[in-house]
Amino acid sequence: MRRPFRAPPPTKEGPRTNQEIRVREVQLIDHEGANRGVVLTEEAMEIATEAGLDLVEIQPHANPPVCKILDYGRYKYQAQKKAAETRKKQKVVEIKEIKMRPNIDTHDYEVKMKSMLRFFGEGDKVKVTLRFRGREMAHQDLGMNLLNKVREETAEIAKVEASPKLEGRQMVMILAPIK
Repeated sequence: MRRPFRAPPPTKEGPRTNQEIRVREVQLIDHEGANRGVVLTEEAMEIATEAGLDLVEIQPHANPPVCKILDYGRYKYQAQKKAAETRKKQKVVEIKEIKMRPNIDTHDYEVKMKSMLRFFGEGDKVKVTLRFRGREMAHQDLGMNLLNKVREETAEIAKVEASPKLEGRQMVMILAPIK
């Protein structure tokens, strides 16, 4: 069969089964879960075919390799279900951004804090960005005081991952929820 553009030959995913096992002898675990000890591969294949199941290489790097007699289709299905379950349980941590100004009003500040607390509740990190405009750059201490106030109010539920630092015309601080 011709492969376009010199593509590599297809590789098999998963463990070797039946005829793909090329070693002389294997450590065999039968379909009931009993350890049969070290057996010739041909003999193990015969036992598997008599049971109507497959010979699957479970630990290829052991000496001799460990093979188990089982239904390979069912084994693949269960592995697929387990992988899907672990993917479903995973939580991707996002970084949410809250933008403020140094002379923010109290109500606006409270609204920003409420959304920040919601983000921490969802398990996300929060990047607090304080933007300075024009002459506000002369009063960076006001911005630092505001970020310190945010740090103190979220101290019980969040820790500072990146302390406040000035990047151009904005001051940035990153907070992460405490597990």
